[in-house]
Amino acid sequence: MDNDFSYFTFIKEKKKIKINIPTGHIVDKKEVLKNLEKYKNDNYIVWIGHATFLIKLGNAIIITDPFFSKFASPFSFIGPKRYVDAAIELKDLPETNLLMLSHNHYDSLDYRTIKNFPYKNTKVLVPLGLSKYFIKNGFDDVNELDWYNQIKVNDLNITLMPAVHSSQRTLTDYNKSLWGSFLIEYKNIKIFFACDTGYGNIYKELGKKYGPIDLTFINIGSYNFKPMFEKSINHSTPEEALNIGEDLLSKKVLGMHWGTIMLSLEEPFEPPVRFKNAANKYGYHKDDAIIFKIGEVQKLENLLQK
Repeated sequence: MDNDFSYFTFIKEKKKIKINIPTGHIVDKKEVLKNLEKYKNDNYIVWIGHATFLIKLGNAIIITDPFFSKFASPFSFIGPKRYVDAAIELKDLPETNLLMLSHNHYDSLDYRTIKNFPYKNTKVLVPLGLSKYFIKNGFDDVNELDWYNQIKVNDLNITLMPAVHSSQRTLTDYNKSLWGSFLIEYKNIKIFFACDTGYGNIYKELGKKYGPIDLTFINIGSYNFKPMFEKSINHSTPEEALNIGEDLLSKKVLGMHWGTIMLSLEEPFEPPVRFKNAANKYGYHKDDAIIFKIGEVQKLENLLQK
């Protein structure tokens, strides 16, 4: 009964939060498309929203955790609703050739997006137990990975890494599929995509073995779930995200999983402020704690040099 009461209190408190989207948080869709064309011959990163990025490395265009639906839910009309649309329409995506999925929660494994994804010849990398969602929707190159499994894609080496998280889509499948982070190695560049994760000592071990990392993508939102539980063990706070970056020996840390959809009770635009303000404590300059606008496109070489 207490847990049920806490859940309904959580939902009630969530409804009270007002979302005031700051000026400049979103890049106009026309500008996004213009910049994608402008930088098509460069290596770049663009934030589509939440944990969805396009990462262009050489001839590869990677999409991470593609989430384009209005709701993070098994339904098309109810559930956590995004308050910012994806930076571009699904139909306007440049042709991807690699899709990386971190786990099966609805804000990462978005079934409607997978069903309608325009490039079914994209190579797909998923943790163990998640290939079925892609195979049944017409993808023909789907690869399941266990932690520390590595796969080579052209001139990329990609390794599925552990994360402090869980998996679940129904009442009966808790932790029946795997979850994880991805290490992308391209020439002399290492990129770590950590979504979703809480803090854990595993990152010190990964830093010793695989660091230094040039750029870490990490969740900085969805950490306040009171009164259901005191602390989220599955999502890092902005400070814990920086601590993970420090443990990974990451030169720069890019905050994601915020500013798109409300999943918890912190103020929606609190995460980037805390993230920037805590940078120095974890050995970073404020400019090394990177925040994107939704739809922002940055050349990778510029991002790594700043």
